[in-house]
Parts: sequence; C-alpha cells; structure tokens
Amino acid sequence: MGAPILVVDDDAKIVRLVRTYLERDGFTVVTASDGRAALQAFREHQPLLVVLDLMLPELDGLALLRIVREDSDLPVLMLSARGSAADRVYGITEGADDYLAKPFSPAELVARVKSILRRSGPNGRPPAKEAGALRFLDLTIDLDRHEVAQSDHPVPLTAAEFRLLTALVRADGRVLTRELLLDALYGATPAEALDRTIDVHIGRLREKLGDDAERPHYIGTVRGAGYRVVRPVGE
Repeated sequence: MGAPILVVDDDAKIVRLVRTYLERDGFTVVTASDGRAALQAFREHQPLLVVLDLMLPELDGLALLRIVREDSDLPVLMLSARGSAADRVYGITEGADDYLAKPFSPAELVARVKSILRRSGPNGRPPAKEAGALRFLDLTIDLDRHEVAQSDHPVPLTAAEFRLLTALVRADGRVLTRELLLDALYGATPAEALDRTIDVHIGRLREKLGDDAERPHYIGTVRGAGYRVVRPVGE
C-alpha cells in the first residue's frame, strides 16, 4: 500500500466527503480533525499530499503549514471558507501549493490533487520522464530526487518553487509569461488562478536563493512580460 493522502478538517461531513471521493479514485486516506492530530499523522504516515483546512482547533492550518515547511516540500492543497484573492495569495505566500475555496466541488478537489501529484510524482519525486539533472550557474537541479543544490549546499524548495525554477532554467533565457508559469504549476491554468500567485512564488524562490530582484543573479523580471533566468555573461 502506498503513502496516503492526509485530509485535515474539523468538519466531519467535509472529511467524509473528501475521503469518499479520493478513495473512489484509488487513494489511501488518513484524516485528522485538529492541527495537533494532523502533525502527529504527518510524522507517522509520511503522506504524499496534505489537504489542509485553514481554520483548525488546537493548531491552525497556517501554523501547521509552517511547521511542515521547516523540513519538507510535501505538496499542500489548502482549503478555506475565505476565498478572496488576498486570502488565496496569502495561503500561497505561506507555502501552499494550491488553494481551494469552500464550498468546493469534490470532483474538482480530486482533480487538483491529481494535478499536484502528477507534477510532484510518486513519493514526492518527479515522473520518470523527468530523470536527470539540470545545471545553471552554481545551481544543480536533481530531477530524480526533486532536490536543488547551490554550490553543493541543499536549498529546500516547495514543489511549486521547484517546478518554477525547473521551467525557467529549461527556457534557457527565454521569457516565460505568468500564464506559462501558471501552466507549469497546474498543467492548465485554472480559471480563478491569479498572476499574483506566480509573483509570490518567485519572490519566495529568490529569497531562498539569496537573489536580488533589482540586481538579479538568477531570475530576472521582464516588466510587462514575465520572468527569465539571467544568462551568464558571455553566453
């Protein structure tokens, strides 16, 4: 039996509904109804993905997400009754890979889960066709292990940050629009996806790489167009 999906929500009806739909599609599911129980389940079961409600007793969803992000790039799909653009951007800023507002369609949630896992691959790794490594300046992107090293020092990236960096490096200096980068994250751009989502991810990626948006070493902004990697001098 493979690693499960962890569903965390204090609403028992939502948990039952999500569990039913995920299990119909062949996923193994474990559940938790509060943040502390979810943290224990995360450590015990090492899930493939977490479906995480924002508002939880004991330990809220954002606090739990920050703890998880300290040592894991485990994909996280955040749920919340607060579905404004600002709330969604905030969830992404805190490290979620995707954000679904309540009320939601269970079929859409399953589709989002599948989309995230296709890009993360089994056990958090990219699909076999992504085997190999990419190199850019002092960065090594290990596509088998889903890891990035900067001058041989590991850089902990979320699954979304990893996909964006990979897409930019593969573009080899060509400008990628926010729409193209959203496609790199979701496969097909969701109708409610926000350009601001990409800006947030890029900002977090730059921070982890020690990059400066004004004088970039890795990722440059092309105003009104999108982003690209900064090619080394002489190339």
